[in-house]
Amino acid sequence: MTNTATVIQGQEVLFGDDELIVSKTDLKGRILYCNTTFMRVSGYTESELLGAPHSLLRHPAMPRCIFKLLWETISDGREMFAYVVNRTRNGGYYWVFAHVTPSFDGDGTVIGYHSNRRKPLTGAVRTIESLYRQLLDIESRSHDRKEGMLAAYQALFDILKEKGVGYDEFILAL
Repeated sequence: MTNTATVIQGQEVLFGDDELIVSKTDLKGRILYCNTTFMRVSGYTESELLGAPHSLLRHPAMPRCIFKLLWETISDGREMFAYVVNRTRNGGYYWVFAHVTPSFDGDGTVIGYHSNRRKPLTGAVRTIESLYRQLLDIESRSHDRKEGMLAAYQALFDILKEKGVGYDEFILAL
């Protein structure tokens, strides 16, 4: 049975190779800054985005386990790269290659997060879509959302181990 959340529908919004989508958030993921490219591609206005949780853009075709990995990584003060499909205000979607980094104060304490998103390579999206469908299928098998996410999280690392690569190596090689 196909999980309907894995089917990406709606109008794809594209942006240029030379454009960056930029945002800054607080520690809870609430948007503090968004550039004009972010607003244009997502379809939201600045006033709709500022103060809103970044999860406003979460597309159901994104596995929850990827966000678990993201939050663990950046909360620990490390950067992370990820392919992400986001939902637009009008129900469309757009793919990005995201680079998310913690922002630090003068004492080295994480005070928020900064993300630059670029246009992803088409071949990388095809590869990642297949992986994400696998992970979403695992997530949907459990009646408990948390258990499903944890099972998919473990499956992700099992897949990487089988390929003999770490997460960063896998993502950056796509």
